[in-house]
Amino acid sequence: MDPLAGAEVAARDSYGRLLALLCAATNDVAAAEDALADAFERAVRTWPEQGVPANPDAWLLAVARNRLRDWWKSAAVRRTVALDPDRDAPAYFDSLDALPDRRLELMLVCAHPAIDRAVHTPLMLNTVLGHTAEQIARAFSLPAATMATRLVRAKKRITTAGIPFRIPGREVLPDRMAAVLEAVYGAHVIDGAGAGRVPSESLHLSEVLAQLAPGDPEVRGLAALVLLSQARAGARLDDGRFVPLSDQDPALWDRGLIERAHEHLRAAHAQGRVGRFQLEAAIQAMHCAGAADPRTLLGLHRALHTLAPSLGGGVALAAVTAETDGPAAGLELLDALLSAAGAQGSRFQPARAVRAHLLTRLGRRSEAKVEYSAAITLANDPAERDYLRSLL
Repeated sequence: MDPLAGAEVAARDSYGRLLALLCAATNDVAAAEDALADAFERAVRTWPEQGVPANPDAWLLAVARNRLRDWWKSAAVRRTVALDPDRDAPAYFDSLDALPDRRLELMLVCAHPAIDRAVHTPLMLNTVLGHTAEQIARAFSLPAATMATRLVRAKKRITTAGIPFRIPGREVLPDRMAAVLEAVYGAHVIDGAGAGRVPSESLHLSEVLAQLAPGDPEVRGLAALVLLSQARAGARLDDGRFVPLSDQDPALWDRGLIERAHEHLRAAHAQGRVGRFQLEAAIQAMHCAGAADPRTLLGLHRALHTLAPSLGGGVALAAVTAETDGPAAGLELLDALLSAAGAQGSRFQPARAVRAHLLTRLGRRSEAKVEYSAAITLANDPAERDYLRSLL
């Protein structure tokens, strides 16, 4: 493996579980993050010359733990023998694989009741799943500086309140599950934001959750939602060009993933308790089934917006309302939603794109161009930006 590619893979796949092990020993998120960052920096500097170690994760953990010792122990008790990661790493490797996914367990820690509920999901996305404050802020339609401040405060709260970074028992799972589901969904949104990207981490975690709590219908609903999204990943780009859902070739969709999603939905339905993620998955299942009936979709979107109102859900409701009742009705609903959302609405890229589309259908081209320009500026994916430019 190319050394730099190896470091990138380790950063993407192992960051959260490595951080979980470090935090378990330190109770200090910021210090653990700094130590792990130093370890990755050393990997980038040394792996091109020395090669990727046999156990990259254990190598990184050994380096990070050594850095913590250097920072926190007095000169008298500091380690005097230089660290040899290839020699020292095996001592830690068994503990690294002791549990199937330490990211999920650290997410449960981040949902501790002593931490502000409003920051549970952003903290998990940042600390456990490695997303930046800027990425998370974009997903929440907030300024990056605001999100960064909230994350810093939450991490300080963990340290000052002495919240233990030990793996909690499964008895806490029901009380903390909602926050964990929101974080996995947030990772799904962030990782799947690019037209050609595959939300592999959210897919993996949602399936792990389904194994841990098979009787929770919302867990099953989220797993179905992520599966349905990934099933269409191969059809979202055509020679580098963004392809909207309505123009995708269903033959390119992964039918195995769609069937697995349906299994989750059937298991959720058997529980007799409807929830947000089940409704979102049902909407996506209708799209994957072929030409979805607009009136049925409208009913599902209305139920979703009633049960769990959100900016994204409201924009989707406005879009489907335009299909059933005309663009003027959709625009009226969208404008009311954006007026209530204020600055957050103006930063929400899908809202600007949908508004541009509805204005175009109404023949208000000059207003539509303004909205398209805003949507292009807010878009994070190059293929999507090019697609929106083609509509100007």
